[in-house]
Amino acid sequence: MQIGLIGLGRMGANMARRLARGGHRVVVYNRTTSKATELAKEEKGVTAALTVKELVSKLERPRAVWVMVPAGRATGDMVADLTRLLSRGDVIIDGGNSHYTETLRRAKEVSRKGFHYVDVGTSGGVWGLNEGYSMMVGGEEEAVERLRPLFETLAPGKSKGWGRVGTTGAGHYVKMVHNGIEYGMMEAYAEGFEVLRAKGEQFGLDLHQVAEVWRFGSVIRSWLLDLTADALSKDPDLKDIAGYVEDSGEGRWTALEAIDLGVAVPIIATSLFMRFVSRQDERYADKLLASMRREFGGHAVKTEGADKTKK
Repeated sequence: MQIGLIGLGRMGANMARRLARGGHRVVVYNRTTSKATELAKEEKGVTAALTVKELVSKLERPRAVWVMVPAGRATGDMVADLTRLLSRGDVIIDGGNSHYTETLRRAKEVSRKGFHYVDVGTSGGVWGLNEGYSMMVGGEEEAVERLRPLFETLAPGKSKGWGRVGTTGAGHYVKMVHNGIEYGMMEAYAEGFEVLRAKGEQFGLDLHQVAEVWRFGSVIRSWLLDLTADALSKDPDLKDIAGYVEDSGEGRWTALEAIDLGVAVPIIATSLFMRFVSRQDERYADKLLASMRREFGGHAVKTEGADKTKK
């Protein structure tokens, strides 16, 4: 099958590689055009385009173009550009982390012009090239079925790791919740290993060994634990890592969606807030807590510059 792919970032480039190695013909475009030309030289089955217009011209009708650019304005602008270049019946695939409400709006606009719009929540990160990608697909059944060969190649297996989860917008909605769950799982692992580390000296614990033990047969085994074990094998004390954790938006969206629906998600919400805490060198709130304890109970406080380690 032939496919156009726009955006050769951490996931897009490897997706193009996996598709080409699976026998598909891939036409690629990236704003930094050298990425496209270099990939075309590297991979048989990949053709570079220097403009979006050129990419569209190289595709046979009915065309399918997969957009893998940052969510938000970048995706919106690219979709708008494509609607001016594509023909009725062509398919636009949004594989980024767009908010599902934006997806619904774009799909409505695109369908009025005679195009199909398929949203694909894509997970797999930098490991997807070899392991395959998990894809949560939303859209019309006919359009999704037309793209089946692509999904079967990108997925870990033809019939596993991907599926049409619902109508338009469902793919991005499910991926949003997926990422919210991911936040909670990551926080639970981080807190658990923090407890182990606090007792590590007394028991002579090797955190990397513990992670390796848990990876096999344990009810808490997971790919995240595999990655944790790998990280601890390289740097057990994580001395080269700053404790500053970003969030890309999906955890916030999941928490806000839960609020709108009246659904309790305390773990996801707390894991999101803990990421905010990680970005503060010292919280004003903690200072105020210490001050209140001093005021109502005469408790001692640590002054600036003092050793804050609890004895």
